[in-house]
Amino acid sequence: MVQLSMNVQRTRTALLGALAVLAACKSEPAKKGPQSTPVRVAVAQRIDAPVNILASGVVEPMQTVAVTTQVTGTLLDVDFHEGDIVQKGQVLFHIDPRPLQATLDQVRATLARDQAQAEAGRKDDDRYKKLADMGYVSRSQSDQMHATAVAQAATVRADEAALRAAEVNLGFATVRAPISGRSGGLLVRQGNNVSPNGGPLVVINQISPVLVRFPVLAQDFSGLQRAVALGPVQVRAAAGDSVQANESGTLNFLDNAIDSLTGTVTGKAQFQNASRRMWPGELVFLTIQESVQHNVVAVPTTAIQTGQQGAYVYVVDNTMKATTRPVAPGLQVGELTVVQSGVNAGERIVTDGQSKLNPGSKVAIITNGDTSRARVAANSSDTSAGAGQANGEVAQGTNPAGNGLNPGANGGSGAPTRGGRAGSAAGAGGAAITGGQANTVLPPPIVRSGNGGATTPTSTTPNPAASTTPTTRPPTTTAAPATTTTTTTTTTTGRPPGAATTGSRPPTTGGRR
Repeated sequence: MVQLSMNVQRTRTALLGALAVLAACKSEPAKKGPQSTPVRVAVAQRIDAPVNILASGVVEPMQTVAVTTQVTGTLLDVDFHEGDIVQKGQVLFHIDPRPLQATLDQVRATLARDQAQAEAGRKDDDRYKKLADMGYVSRSQSDQMHATAVAQAATVRADEAALRAAEVNLGFATVRAPISGRSGGLLVRQGNNVSPNGGPLVVINQISPVLVRFPVLAQDFSGLQRAVALGPVQVRAAAGDSVQANESGTLNFLDNAIDSLTGTVTGKAQFQNASRRMWPGELVFLTIQESVQHNVVAVPTTAIQTGQQGAYVYVVDNTMKATTRPVAPGLQVGELTVVQSGVNAGERIVTDGQSKLNPGSKVAIITNGDTSRARVAANSSDTSAGAGQANGEVAQGTNPAGNGLNPGANGGSGAPTRGGRAGSAAGAGGAAITGGQANTVLPPPIVRSGNGGATTPTSTTPNPAASTTPTTRPPTTTAAPATTTTTTTTTTTGRPPGAATTGSRPPTTGGRR
């Protein structure tokens, strides 16, 4: 009876082993092709690219006036504050007018006296002329009276001129702004005695509009000359820290000689500066638009790579393969670079992920996220049981005690995976998942011993810890788990190492105990 039971056990063990091998072969995943590399692309487009000349210049006021007094006197009042924006004709200073007023009165009196004398001389001249005609006086006496009358009339005209000068000087007692602009610091304070030779009272700079003086390189001079001849040349100015908004102006002056020491020509551009952001003496960076290249092909600057053979880009064709294309980059316009040759408008150019590409690589176009993270997400899938690596490595399970073949434990996990897929195994249910797919395996048979009461679970599934390739022959010997000292024989069990023993009877030695 015992011999019969052992023969039946061997037969069932061989049958179940064959079934396990067949299930493992069916669950073998198909080999995958090469992985697609996630990249970001942009379409080459046609644009109008401006040809710009870059230069740095210094802001200069359109006009600078040092306000001085034209009369001598005491400074009585200052009618503005330092740094104020003043308008042309606005009163700035008051000088003591009393000495000037006295001079004006004196000139007026002199003029009245000379006018009376001139009138008397004119009448005497008329009388002597009649007497000379009648022969009562000599002709020389008549001529002398005429000369006296003419001299007195000239004196009157001189007095009139002196009167106008006195009136002007009296007006100079009130100092007005000669131009509109921003006033500087006061150089002379109230109460000081001022004179025409005593220096300026204040300096006014006209800052709207303003000029920017900059050097033009000799190689750019001829192009600017042609541009100026065609029409106004647009110039944009930005502050040195690029914080202030750009100001737009026009080029209005090119010097008539090249400096032999620096090899440059002085140019000046005029800006309205309505917001008064540009300040005299400030360093600004200019962009001078010399011309415009129309309908040229441009690609994002980040798409252009540099290799041993020069610049190149990756072009994605209709088969989703990336091929290299040598290009000749030209002007840079913002985030785009003009490509003079090598790329046609409408072609898809790789802008991110080039470091992972080789000529002919398969690509997957993404629109959001990072290409490096997208690559990991495309090549691996994470499950609660275990995750396979993108390069096909075997992923270790989360439960070191489970090997995917645990007929006595409750859902141990950690079966080997292939091709980057996650694997898991069910213990008590008897289902094993290889490569992320479940294969139904018959539960191990229950072999009754000769005493009629003891049962021994057996397993025909090979030990995955020994090899990832299934075998058609059940194991001849099994090692004892780390937590028990019980040994087994080939006739009783094929339990893999580390399997739990909870809920099962102790192994038998094959026969009566």
